[in-house]
Amino acid sequence: MIELLLLAPQDCVESVSDALIDDLGALSVSVEDADANTDAEQPVFGEPGMPLPNEGWQRSAVKALFETEPLAVEAATLLMAQDWAQQVELQSITPLREQDWVRLTQSQFTPVAITSDFWIVPSWHTPPGAATRVIRLDPGLAFGTGTHPTTRMCLHWTAMQAAQDAAGWTRVLDYGCGSGILAIGAALFGATNIDAVDIDPAAITSARANAEHNQVKLKAGLPNAAHGTYPLVFANILASPLKLLAPVLCSHVGPGGHLVLAGILERQADELKSAYSPWIALEVCDIDDGWILMVGHHPG
Repeated sequence: MIELLLLAPQDCVESVSDALIDDLGALSVSVEDADANTDAEQPVFGEPGMPLPNEGWQRSAVKALFETEPLAVEAATLLMAQDWAQQVELQSITPLREQDWVRLTQSQFTPVAITSDFWIVPSWHTPPGAATRVIRLDPGLAFGTGTHPTTRMCLHWTAMQAAQDAAGWTRVLDYGCGSGILAIGAALFGATNIDAVDIDPAAITSARANAEHNQVKLKAGLPNAAHGTYPLVFANILASPLKLLAPVLCSHVGPGGHLVLAGILERQADELKSAYSPWIALEVCDIDDGWILMVGHHPG
């Protein structure tokens, strides 16, 4: 494997990256701050689900991987011959040592504690001795591996609420289920008749496979598979779609039931409260790294 390293100004990072991937045969492209760990380091932030305010840093290090050195040399030569790429600088063309990429990737995912006895554990790890409930989940195509604060907060709420409510979780809806992790977590605490729905076919496939792997039962399908009311409804998406879905999600919460919403930033709390106020009063019940968990209780 050969790494091509280029230095590109902010205004042409996107063009360089697109050309490397689309036209010049790069296997992958990554962009980093060329001034990282110096006084000139520049933070670049974007809202979840929204484009970054800038496509790169003032000086971006663009790294592209190629199968062979001749391919990397040809790509660099063709790219830097373009009029629009005159300010792009070639830094290096370097062979990378062989690595066990599967093992390297797996090493980045370790068991995640939800409570002292409730854990999410990748298949290649042994569950901790204290774990009495375990979700076996590997990184895959669909969002939701338990490493994100929104997922952890939903699962923690499930674990804390189960002692008093699990007997009544005779129907559960996980709306925007992704990997199915919230539905699986509910099942481990005794929930039955679980519907996990998503607009992404890959998520539906993932949820079914993960449920089978964890030996729990759920029905995964498109959103139109959700019907009637449920004592418990999860939706871990993002604030904008959650606002649009307010009437739909509230219509699925049965009398006395709970609506658990995540994917919301602290500053968006009032927006969500307002959007749901005609049906259910939401309250912030947890916060983690700038994200909040909002829960509503249907009167009745």
